[in-house]
Amino acid sequence: MGVRSLEHIGLIVRDLDRVADFFELLGFDIGERATVGGEWADRVNGLTGTKVEMVFVTAPDGSGAIELSRMLSPATVEEPAALPADALGLRHLAYRVDGLEPLLERVREAGYDLVGEVVNYDDVWLVCYVRGPEGLIVELGERLAP
Repeated sequence: MGVRSLEHIGLIVRDLDRVADFFELLGFDIGERATVGGEWADRVNGLTGTKVEMVFVTAPDGSGAIELSRMLSPATVEEPAALPADALGLRHLAYRVDGLEPLLERVREAGYDLVGEVVNYDDVWLVCYVRGPEGLIVELGERLAP
């Protein structure tokens, strides 16, 4: 037996409200907030004194859940960075959307913008990278052909 399915992706963020608002702008459903911590969290994370405020954001079809977490303790010392799309590590999350252009208008009105440009990929997809708060990159793709 091995991997069965994707459960969720976890992102550590500095400003939980701002990042959750960004995902809501994109069309995600926002779950209930929770604060977790204690011995089990210390053991899982390999930290001492773990306390985390978190919220799950989920695509409307129930897929692609993201656990947004803000470390209350121990304090996160790193500052988020807007790394380029080719930096090593997890660089982006990708989601299928309907109505890419109207969505991008809302994204720009909220003060966010593209990493590059909207590209028509072989008349099958309109694809772009949006840079959100704290350097997050979300790929948005609208299917053009069945």
